[in-house]
Amino acid sequence: MAGTIDARLSELGIELPPANVPAGNYVPYVQTGNLLFVSGQIPMVDGKPGFIGRLGAEIEVEEGAKAARTCALAILSQVKAALGGDLDRVKRVVKLTGFVAATPDFTGQPTVVNGASDLMVEIFGDAGRHARAAVGMSSLPAGVAVEVEAVLEVA
Repeated sequence: MAGTIDARLSELGIELPPANVPAGNYVPYVQTGNLLFVSGQIPMVDGKPGFIGRLGAEIEVEEGAKAARTCALAILSQVKAALGGDLDRVKRVVKLTGFVAATPDFTGQPTVVNGASDLMVEIFGDAGRHARAAVGMSSLPAGVAVEVEAVLEVA
């Protein structure tokens, strides 16, 4: 039934942001067969990169998880655009890859990326459970703390 995921978003009080515009020579998503690949999304706040800094220095774990959740919302905006507005076509979130800008001694990347993972499960239930990588980086575009990319199975 069309609109089930939109109803779930409304029930959770979640409004998707506008889809981010690519910042370089790439497209925001590519569908091949029944797989949808979403380019890495950074946390945009009020149209500008947000959550600036590194985990283990300027950014705390809880704030990093919020940044990852913001990235996941941006992913869903791209998915909605790719699927003609119909999020009910998502069959499964296959994989998320989270990149965390961090100090060399920071080891909480999995906890930070849980901000994105938890949102996918909150919205899609078991179909939101996915394979994942959470890796540390010395820096990310625009100085943001987190970037997340996704692969989804779609109908």
